[in-house]
Amino acid sequence: MALKRIALRDFVIVRELELDLNSGFTVLTGETGAGKSILIDALQLALGSRADTSWVREGANRAEVSAEFDILAARKAWFSTWLEEAGFDTDFDGKDTLLLRRTVDTAGKSRAWINGSSATAAQLKELADELVDIHGQHAWATLSRADAVRGLLDAYAANNCQLLSALWTQWRTAAKALDTAKFAMNNLQNERERVLWQITEVDKLAPGADEWDELNAQHTKLSNAQSLLEAAQTAFSALQDDESDSGADVISGLVKAHSALEARAPIEPEFKALADVLASNLAQLEDAAHSLNSYLRKTELEPQRLAELDERMALWLSLSRRYKRTPEELPALLASWKEALSRLDASTDLAALEAAEQKSAKAFQTEATAISKKRRTAAPKLAAAITTAMQGLGMQGGAFEVALTALDAPAEAGLEDVTFLVAGHAGSTPRPVGKVASGGELSRIALAISVVTSQLGTAQTLIFDEVDAGVGGAVAETVGKLMKQLGVDRQVLAVTHLPQVAACADQHLVVAKRLQGQNTESSVTEVVATARIAEVARMLGGAQVTDATLLHATEMIAIQAVNTPDNAIFSSKIMPLDAKLAKNKAVA
Repeated sequence: MALKRIALRDFVIVRELELDLNSGFTVLTGETGAGKSILIDALQLALGSRADTSWVREGANRAEVSAEFDILAARKAWFSTWLEEAGFDTDFDGKDTLLLRRTVDTAGKSRAWINGSSATAAQLKELADELVDIHGQHAWATLSRADAVRGLLDAYAANNCQLLSALWTQWRTAAKALDTAKFAMNNLQNERERVLWQITEVDKLAPGADEWDELNAQHTKLSNAQSLLEAAQTAFSALQDDESDSGADVISGLVKAHSALEARAPIEPEFKALADVLASNLAQLEDAAHSLNSYLRKTELEPQRLAELDERMALWLSLSRRYKRTPEELPALLASWKEALSRLDASTDLAALEAAEQKSAKAFQTEATAISKKRRTAAPKLAAAITTAMQGLGMQGGAFEVALTALDAPAEAGLEDVTFLVAGHAGSTPRPVGKVASGGELSRIALAISVVTSQLGTAQTLIFDEVDAGVGGAVAETVGKLMKQLGVDRQVLAVTHLPQVAACADQHLVVAKRLQGQNTESSVTEVVATARIAEVARMLGGAQVTDATLLHATEMIAIQAVNTPDNAIFSSKIMPLDAKLAKNKAVA
């Protein structure tokens, strides 16, 4: 994957720019303040960096950046899978290119697209690591940061520390649960005893789910038993009491009426219908009388049962008042207490918590030990590669070491600290980089590390943004050769102020700034032949370009043109290539 084209519109001081980039080694040069790093800033925006209104050119409504990348055959499957999983079109239309586009307006609102489909800045960032590896001009500042130093070694050792970090979090969580349980054991025990006492008290009642409604119904019936019996007796007597003052009950009267009508029905047909009505009523009254008689025989006042109901309902009401619940809520309350007791029993199970903590600790220790083994194997190899690079960068006799110091206790990053040590010259004792190196040495050490570690990963485009600051002379020429050598396997872009580096380039771009009306605008132009000689001469001699500087520039470019990567001073045998990169190289 290489950057094929980048286009800018209304970005900072660029009105409109479309630039085609070649494979190999490309340099961007220009006078101080011309905006040589604008292209790098624009590319980072297209790769998902934070959007800012300062990117919008003054007087414009929005800035727009697009970057088109060629897809290597060896990486096409990976990108197709990523696009499919992220919900993007995987049809490359036979072009094998990936197009990223980003805009930001004066209100700070940003939008992004991948192959023409709307995307998020986070998705652009996911692709960034696979597309471009940027080494900034302040790369040396990371040499004193423990996490950055460790990250460089882990990248060189092909260590993936995501599992280690996850296991650390799991271990810490288990350890915290154990510590919390130990600390709160007394409180948990008191809480357990309280809940258990409540359960025991309510369990004596053993409230059924629908029992309260049933108790109410029974109590109402028994408490009104006397009046119910009296009502039933009155009704029964009215239906069948031939000892009443009238000398006849209701049923007997209906029997006589029915017999009289039925006997005359042959003479008067209308009596037949009336007799049938009386017969129906008579049957219903006889059923009612029979039911009332049965009720009176089986129904008793049951004072003992009523007393029992009074006592149980009083207990229900007492517990409901004590726990501030309605009687209907007592069964559910008891169930919730029993569930809480189960949880408390689990929380106080120190044996289980200790077993979980020990299991998590063992898993972390196993992974950390494997990570440490790979670090110990890779550390001397990384040190040797950087030491070799330092020799070619004007630090003859200097040495670089990667020191691993065992920690007193395990940490999230593993079992050891990683420190970069350097000896600036032969015979000196290596000491931490930031304490013994000057500013210029720091820049050269950082450059050596950048060149060595740039062979890691799968990004096909490497960008060096003025990482050669603080070097010059023969060292500068070495820097150019190193980058030219890197350009054999990958696309390399370098923002530089060194003519020795520019002379090594396969493609030379010049950034210029000019006054356009009332506004300042920046442009980027590819220079070849005499124009390129003139630019290198300017870099050599400043504002006054003489015949001597032109001749010198011509010689520098001519010499580097015939140099091949095989003549480079940085042996690829010392820089171990990532397996994926080696595969990419074979395909290319």
